[in-house]
Amino acid sequence: MPSTEAGTSPTLIGMGDSAVWIAAFTGGTAVFASWVTNLGNVRAARVQAEASAQAQHRERVRELRRSAYLELMEQAHVIGELYRRVVEALNQITDPDQQLTRFEELRSELREAYDPLMHSVRVVVLEGPPATAEAAQTVLDTAREVNRCLWHITCGDVDARPRFHEVQETYLGCLGRFVDTARSAMEAP
Repeated sequence: MPSTEAGTSPTLIGMGDSAVWIAAFTGGTAVFASWVTNLGNVRAARVQAEASAQAQHRERVRELRRSAYLELMEQAHVIGELYRRVVEALNQITDPDQQLTRFEELRSELREAYDPLMHSVRVVVLEGPPATAEAAQTVLDTAREVNRCLWHITCGDVDARPRFHEVQETYLGCLGRFVDTARSAMEAP
């Protein structure tokens, strides 16, 4: 075996170089694998955070809508109760002057109740979805029409009484459709 200057054999030198390369390659592979794993973990955490944020957003929207729908239903029922009192006055008060006085009182109460209803409808229109917003707007439009009929009654328009009953029933139907639409919107994913 020929000897080298340092006194080591060429086979040992080659094996030493190979060991360094293998160690470097193994270390590099470990660093690369660690980087890939870390990158995967970062992406998974980002996806999980985005999914959590979306779920929180959906729940927040759902709660806002639920609150808006309940507020509108509450205000609409206040209006509906006042319409019921108009019907009672139509059926129970026979003296025209007393009836007119009662209608004027109820018209005043309806004016006060109309603004909160209008506000509630605007919130529902803002919160959506479109089908529920449309149903809410129909409730408001019908309430406006019922209120006009009551005004015509106080003006002495005899045709306004049957029209009041008709439009008041339409109002109740519109409110029922709103409730159904709101329920469907709340059940939607």
